[in-house]
Amino acid sequence: MSRKRIIAFVLGAGALALSSISVSAQQRPDYGPDIGIETAKKIAAATIAACTEKKWNVAVSIVDNHGALVYFERMANTQTASVEISMLKASAAARYRRPTRAFAEAIAGGRVAVVTFPGIVASPGGLPIMSDGKVIGAVGVSGVQGGQDEQCAKAGLDAM
Repeated sequence: MSRKRIIAFVLGAGALALSSISVSAQQRPDYGPDIGIETAKKIAAATIAACTEKKWNVAVSIVDNHGALVYFERMANTQTASVEISMLKASAAARYRRPTRAFAEAIAGGRVAVVTFPGIVASPGGLPIMSDGKVIGAVGVSGVQGGQDEQCAKAGLDAM
């Protein structure tokens, strides 16, 4: 197979996989204004409080609506890898306007080409931050199991 055919195949498979992720392009929410630092701090504080209560050590990243870091916090004794993972989860949730759980579910459902997209993190714990139906940023949590990370991120969003 020629190099051009391989590239065309990979790009075509990627486009098909992205279109099959749970939410269609027409249904994705619009981007809103960037999240402010005070709101980001409030979400992070509630996330940390929820994790502290359960004795889970995590890193929390809050990004703007395009995935750039706005606020970061890491609890003592959190694994070093969680720093970057929390940022990647938050960025993926903001850039693709969906929870990172959607990527894990897509892959589990056989849509493995999803992993070829830039910035994909197929682990729960990244959630878009919504305001007036629009994505204003995202929160990413890492340090425990994905479902637990997501639970803490939800607690942070509930405080918004």
